[in-house]
Amino acid sequence: MSGVLNVWVKSPDTHSERRIDPHLTVEQLKNKLEPITGIPAGNQIITLLESEGDPRVVAALDDDSKKLGFYGLRDWQVIKVDDRNPSTSWTGQLTDTANVEKFEITEEEYAKRTDTVLAYKQRHKVGRFATPSEGTPEPSEVNIPVGARCEVDSLDKDLRKRGTVRFVGPTKFGTGAWVGIEYDEPLGKNDGSVQGVRYFSCRDKYGVFVRPEKVQIGDFPVEELDLDVDEEM
Repeated sequence: MSGVLNVWVKSPDTHSERRIDPHLTVEQLKNKLEPITGIPAGNQIITLLESEGDPRVVAALDDDSKKLGFYGLRDWQVIKVDDRNPSTSWTGQLTDTANVEKFEITEEEYAKRTDTVLAYKQRHKVGRFATPSEGTPEPSEVNIPVGARCEVDSLDKDLRKRGTVRFVGPTKFGTGAWVGIEYDEPLGKNDGSVQGVRYFSCRDKYGVFVRPEKVQIGDFPVEELDLDVDEEM
């Protein structure tokens, strides 16, 4: 689709890169953003910001009949989505953990317990407790280039976990080669560091480390919003 722009979509619970058609109306955009942000279209307050590094307000997208191009939408601006009535849609509850009761235990106490994952691994010699097998060398080379676009195998056939390769090689947290990936969306487990060791840098929950056999390299573009302006709303 010609004229498609790359923008950031940001809400209290989400933050992702999207491709968007400036010929879309504000009303159409709201309907497309509802399943992404979890905010009902009627509750959305949309503000256009200059960029991720410059949060100046460019415009308030408050006229549902206007097309996005009317507001001068440009590449890498931020479409910020707020909820005018968060009490009805639970907006922000995913990221607010202040009132969540936390169970805390020291490392020493955890190590003494027999009903933990650590104890299971120790008993069954799994992971870092496994006995190295003689005559089974670790793979010496992984043909996955850093900077390549990729897709990671998922148990959910409808979920495409796409991103960019940021690291390939050995780590301190596991044997053999690992591939560090920066996902396009917050589907990961870290920010490129594990157990205090940094292997690459990205936003929290966008980073993940997987085995090479789970990674497919190819021309995997960033997932687009399905912005067919001829689609029935």
